[in-house]
Amino acid sequence: MGLTASKSCLGGKDQDQDQDNMVCCGLLTAKKEPVPLKSIEVEVEVKDHVAMVTSTLQYENKEKKPIEAVFVFPLPGDAAVCHFSAKVGQTEVVGKVQEKQKAREEYDDALSSGQQAFLLEESEQSPDIFSLSVGSLPPGESASIRLEYVTELAVQADEGLRFCLPAVLNPRYQPQGSEGGSGSGGSAQIVSVPACLVPYSLSFSARVSSPRPVSKVESNCSLDPVQYLNAEHTQATVRLAAGHKFDRDVEMLVYYQDSHQPTAVVEAGQTSAQPGSLMGDLVVMLSLYPDFPPVSVALCGEFLFLMDRSGSMDFSMGSGKQAQSRIGSARDTLLLLLKSLPMGCYFNVYSFGSSYEHIFPKSVEYSQKNMEEALKQVEKMNANMGGTEILQPLKHIYSQPCIPSQPRQLFIFTDGEVDNTKQVVDLVKENSGSHRCFSFGIGEGASSALISGVAKEGGGDAQFITGTDRMQLKVMQSLRFSLQPAVVDISVTWDLPKGMSVTPLSPPITSLFQGQRSLLYSQLTGESSGVTEGCVTVKYSLAGQPSQNQLHFSLKPTEDSGLTVHRLGARTLIRSLEMKERELRGQSNEGVKEKVVEVSVQSGVSSSFTAFIAVNKGSGEAIQGPLLRRHVPAPKDVYLGIPTCDYEVYRHPNAIASCSTEDHVYRNLSRYSQDNFCGSLLSSSRVNRSLHMDDENAAPLPSQPPRDPMLQLISVQRASGSWVLEPTLATVLGKTSEEVAKPKPASVNQEVWATILALIWLHGFKMEAQREWQLLAMKAVSWLQAQKGKIPCLTECVEAGNALLGSKVLKDTLGL
Repeated sequence: MGLTASKSCLGGKDQDQDQDNMVCCGLLTAKKEPVPLKSIEVEVEVKDHVAMVTSTLQYENKEKKPIEAVFVFPLPGDAAVCHFSAKVGQTEVVGKVQEKQKAREEYDDALSSGQQAFLLEESEQSPDIFSLSVGSLPPGESASIRLEYVTELAVQADEGLRFCLPAVLNPRYQPQGSEGGSGSGGSAQIVSVPACLVPYSLSFSARVSSPRPVSKVESNCSLDPVQYLNAEHTQATVRLAAGHKFDRDVEMLVYYQDSHQPTAVVEAGQTSAQPGSLMGDLVVMLSLYPDFPPVSVALCGEFLFLMDRSGSMDFSMGSGKQAQSRIGSARDTLLLLLKSLPMGCYFNVYSFGSSYEHIFPKSVEYSQKNMEEALKQVEKMNANMGGTEILQPLKHIYSQPCIPSQPRQLFIFTDGEVDNTKQVVDLVKENSGSHRCFSFGIGEGASSALISGVAKEGGGDAQFITGTDRMQLKVMQSLRFSLQPAVVDISVTWDLPKGMSVTPLSPPITSLFQGQRSLLYSQLTGESSGVTEGCVTVKYSLAGQPSQNQLHFSLKPTEDSGLTVHRLGARTLIRSLEMKERELRGQSNEGVKEKVVEVSVQSGVSSSFTAFIAVNKGSGEAIQGPLLRRHVPAPKDVYLGIPTCDYEVYRHPNAIASCSTEDHVYRNLSRYSQDNFCGSLLSSSRVNRSLHMDDENAAPLPSQPPRDPMLQLISVQRASGSWVLEPTLATVLGKTSEEVAKPKPASVNQEVWATILALIWLHGFKMEAQREWQLLAMKAVSWLQAQKGKIPCLTECVEAGNALLGSKVLKDTLGL
């Protein structure tokens, strides 16, 4: 069900006389039905690296009959939803967690008896999609829905902590042959519209507090100035500027001074809960930042790159005229990755859509010839392969034998809009012993459950790239992680006072990286005999050397934590049990499912097997006939100029059900001028391209912005790490070929001279992007060091290069 608008709201001359349209203020569904959701208010409290989020949704029924409003919306994939309540008039009802089928039956029974009921449930296909049903809202009545969740903040490549409020929900592609449909047990129906047509408002505010000073708070959306609440800058507030357009997720990056320090937070249990139970005992959250001894970077490995080439990858990364497409940004990133690989490794590039392809039949050794062939094919990659079917290429990759002494590293690039998230994550976990998996969510609305899930289960790292983010910066951090030797034999031991014992809530740690945080949750049972401190030791082996890190922590519980740590610990345990249940599916797994329901009900945290149900048990009269159902649309990405619905849904029979009404949007909107609708919402050429991307005769894609000079320089680097004198290099340096060649000292060859010039240019003019080119520069330095006999006058070369380029880079700075 899409949204359309009546002429009375668009500034047009014709006024629609239909009274229903007048009542609805002009914003209607495609079937001219009003949208009952009026506003969303979000309040976030960030404490160190954990966020507590409260969302209040205001509903109003302006129709003449009772309605049922259904709103499908995204939440972070690792969120622990822990509170749900509804207020109608002066009556407030608080939701309780029940087994999902029982909750649905209670909801249906309440509606049939005329009572008001509210149901909140997690999608069975993906834990980052929720469905909220507001039932039997009488004419003229308003309802206020409040839900709360807690979530961890992910550490970014620039050491910021990322909070994301998903505001964009794109239709999820449903692979052929997968289970689907609506109704109980099926996937939630996603109803979405262009962001500029969303008929409800969003307000967002955040309070940040930490033992360490807050350095800054940034966002991809317009913020009012940050307000610091004390002189130490350990507390601050920030607010979303008015007029958010729902064209992007609300992303907030928090930066602390000295943020990467190991910490432990001990939280007291509920006084009303039974001692010895999860909610009655202490729970500790350990934030570990392992400090590794210095080791050399690995010069081997099998590097596999899996690129999403579905239709939605053609959409823009941002809203500006020069914004690059997702596929274009991914191509540039692959260039950087392929240039940064070490000599002696193996690699291959796969791409997928409705089918999948690979550049080489099997992984090949990294050489100049193979690198050039791969880059030639990468340059031709377009978003023209149909749907987003990632499961089959993954199965093919895992069916390939691993290469001895070449640890497998898998890099996945996708906009993450699939309907079989749990299947994909489970497959990665099944094969986690043979590889590490690094994932990158591209664009607004990428599934956090998919991107974070495959990285977590694959022992790698997840990054999200949206808006004006440079994909290259985040991807290169993951490449550095992949070049770290694998940490093995990881164990965690506890030293607690006599009378206390520990029960892990988190699965065992399977991977550690220098600079990457690991979170562990554990339940502490019993009482200490006067001892106020505990200790945890993480032991591991790195490059054959045993190492360990210790953290001493106070057993005194923190004050006023609101059971945040307990709920995050319960969420972690629930996710582990859910995965175990899927592994045992078809076998005797009822005990596992029952345990999930037990933990969920006890902790008040939702799961895939439970739901929140709230019923207003006031006097009600049975409803005659069915309730009017109203689907509340979620915003979707519009960066291409049309709604972000993978074009394949128009031709895929299984996907049409979830997106079939989008053509109503196009037909209804086409009657109005573009000025009234977000600029170029209906640029006909773009609509045509989007709907026929797999047509070989389709119009050519719009030209991409010119390539960044740094990427031009990188594009002509050789696999060995060296450069040669050629016109592209001279152009990047801002010189002619003759001007570049003339100052070369007579005693050095052209390849050495070109390589030194490239390094000087990077250090002299691109230091802000050092993290992106650092690895390929190290490769260039290694190549130069291997040419020592051919560089009798290194100092003279560097001085001549500085004179040519107008820079002052020291020889030692270059690493020479």
